[in-house]
Amino acid sequence: MDHEEKKTPGAGSARAHHPGLAPIDDSELTRESWKIFQIMAEFVEGFERLARIKPSVSIFGSARIPPGHPDYELAEAVARQLSDSGFAVVSGGGPGIMEAANKGAFAGKSPSVGLNIQLPHEQQSNPYQDIGLGFRHFFARKVMFVKYASAYVVLPGGFGTLDELAEILTLVQTGKSRRIPIVLVGSEFWRGLLHWFEDTLVVRGTISAEDLALYSLVDTPEDAVDAIFEYYEDRSFEPSAEEKQRLMEL
Repeated sequence: MDHEEKKTPGAGSARAHHPGLAPIDDSELTRESWKIFQIMAEFVEGFERLARIKPSVSIFGSARIPPGHPDYELAEAVARQLSDSGFAVVSGGGPGIMEAANKGAFAGKSPSVGLNIQLPHEQQSNPYQDIGLGFRHFFARKVMFVKYASAYVVLPGGFGTLDELAEILTLVQTGKSRRIPIVLVGSEFWRGLLHWFEDTLVVRGTISAEDLALYSLVDTPEDAVDAIFEYYEDRSFEPSAEEKQRLMEL
């Protein structure tokens, strides 16, 4: 009885040339490969320019909030108090809450940093930045928000703000980032989401009750700053040797 020769999956197998797979355009493949260097450049510039601004706080919120809006003024006041307290303030560098955060920090004692993203619409760099970095890739920019942050402050926002909030909650929850204060500002805005966390996610078992302690909810600039200082009352802004070692092993 004849036995068919087994095919080993790989570049040389028939599977690599399966009619259901898209043909490979060498020129397109080359362009995609060269994007690696664009990404590397964004990481290198970000690391080099942001490593000196510690301690820092990353502030998030809607790009659509106009000057004069209560949330804009709240963000500006939070950033000003953080800046005067010795924290560099990092925002997305655009309009709305991002502008308010940079504006407040720019008027304070510490650096105002904008991590600007190139978008087909909506995003324009605000003028209140001591340090401004430009990014083409969202994921590289998101790393910079987390890399040197001593705290996250999250004001009312849309999908992008929720994305950043979920990102840092996930990183801390899974141990991929050290524990830092995550401060939500504006109880009226956040209350519904936080109730859903407690009444649905915890009940369904998709998060644990302990995860509800990963964030705090405040309403005033003073309480936002106090929440950060209370957290660091008995610990350093810099990761401990144990934290550094644990993160290196992940």
